[in-house]
Amino acid sequence: MHAGAWWLWALGLATAASRTTNPLLLGLIVAVAGYVVSARRTDAPWARAFGFFLALGAVVVVLRVLFAVLLGSTVGGTHVLFTLPEVPLPEWMQGVRLGGRVLAEGVLFSFYDGLRLATLLICLGAANALADPARLLKSLPGALYEAGVAVVVAMTFAPRLIGDVVRMRAARRLRGRPDRGVRSVAGVALPVLEGALERSVALAAAMDARGYGRSARVPARVRRTTAALTLGGLLGVCAGSYGLLAAEGGVLGLPVLAVGAAAAAAGLRLGGRRAVRTRYRPDRWGLRAWLVAASGAAVAAVYVVAAAADPAGLSPPTVPLTAPSFPLVPAVAALLGLVPAVVAPVPPGVGRGPAPADPPARAAEGAAGGGGAGGGPRGLPGRDGPPPARPPGTAGRWRAAHREGFEDDGRSGR
Repeated sequence: MHAGAWWLWALGLATAASRTTNPLLLGLIVAVAGYVVSARRTDAPWARAFGFFLALGAVVVVLRVLFAVLLGSTVGGTHVLFTLPEVPLPEWMQGVRLGGRVLAEGVLFSFYDGLRLATLLICLGAANALADPARLLKSLPGALYEAGVAVVVAMTFAPRLIGDVVRMRAARRLRGRPDRGVRSVAGVALPVLEGALERSVALAAAMDARGYGRSARVPARVRRTTAALTLGGLLGVCAGSYGLLAAEGGVLGLPVLAVGAAAAAAGLRLGGRRAVRTRYRPDRWGLRAWLVAASGAAVAAVYVVAAAADPAGLSPPTVPLTAPSFPLVPAVAALLGLVPAVVAPVPPGVGRGPAPADPPARAAEGAAGGGGAGGGPRGLPGRDGPPPARPPGTAGRWRAAHREGFEDDGRSGR
């Protein structure tokens, strides 16, 4: 599976999450992302990053609600949960409150807002857990190769760091040392830091040996045209993306985004002339990659349209306090994000059960020492009984025959 398809799928889910604050829909998007990750992730170190992003999302929600409790919220209301002692602040901090009344409407609004941000992080964590960073770097255009290396190194920092922490904690447990608490932090942090520094030095040497930063000579006119197209196209992509995400710029957002993407693609194609590098067995964008990317785009499109058609359903009001509804169309659209769990190839070692046990007759034959035709492999504990004794070789027979003489000589020497 092409790594870019996973990122497009995840960005589609993130776009859908950015259009709603409905906790039911956000929870459904998180469940869809989690199911696809559990069904299609590998055993690679970066595949463990999804749990870290889940924990990070929970921390974001807690901090958002905690700030609303301590600093107050701009959302009014009439339902007072409790009252905190208010700290008097100087005059130059007018408009800032520390303590005071805590309203249920403000806490609920902060929870919705924090849950949306947490869902965005979880969607990006799903892309990190499913897409191989090295294969994603190999698929980048030549003009973005240098920047892509820096981005991939930054993306793999957190998964590798988590893998190092897991290994260090497992090593401490095997040695009978505590792996939890404040005392274990130093014992885990120092080896992890040392490993990170060693990888940095090795990475720098590998990049230098592979000619990182070297470029071919191109005419000045081509360089200026490339810079203008790339910069203008990226600005257009940013403006179009903002228009799609903003409530007022949805009409002009899509055309500006399309024009910016076309200009940026042309600039990147021209800029690829100065990149001196080759690709070994490049990943192909096949039908499965199209289906995976299209499923994320379909979810995003439905949520963009639904946010304009039914804003109350996707963004439930908190004043007055009302229970969030469950819009049927966006909920069904979120289930389209499960398409990768069906069409994406199953990674090696995923979804396979344990090896079937041998029939009783074959097990008994193997335990009795029988092999040959139909006996199966011999000497496998738990399948064919204990391994048969190997006949001694020439050296073994010679040692057995002369052992008594050696023992007599040893006794006489003493």
